[in-house]
Amino acid sequence: MVRINDEVAIDDGELRFEFSRSSGPGGQNVNKVETKVRLLFDVRTSSSLTTDQRNRIEERLATRITKNYVLHVSSQRHRSREANRRATIERFAELLAGALAEQEPRLPTKVSKAQRRRRLESKYRRSQKKALRTRPEDEE
Repeated sequence: MVRINDEVAIDDGELRFEFSRSSGPGGQNVNKVETKVRLLFDVRTSSSLTTDQRNRIEERLATRITKNYVLHVSSQRHRSREANRRATIERFAELLAGALAEQEPRLPTKVSKAQRRRRLESKYRRSQKKALRTRPEDEE
């Protein structure tokens, strides 16, 4: 079981792993050992998630989810397959925890009167500086 937060845990059977050759560190092993790990998680068919949680994940992780609703997480940072496997699981848990976390509503704010005054004064000073650059006209 991969624990996401206090309420959600994903069963290991729902995670699929693919292995391929890594472009990361590994010396000569890079050419012969498949150390890159891709974790695949089908969001739509997961029995560990509620409908609301699925929708939230699909919305917040849309760039990482394919058209078939499969979430992809990969790692090739480490030299060993097992270390990369652990790294993908950790990253997967972080991503889902972030997507499932409640976001505080944004409170609209106003620009203060002092800030508005400073901005307008700055614009006036800038326009005066530029006005002084113009060539004076001849008076005849």
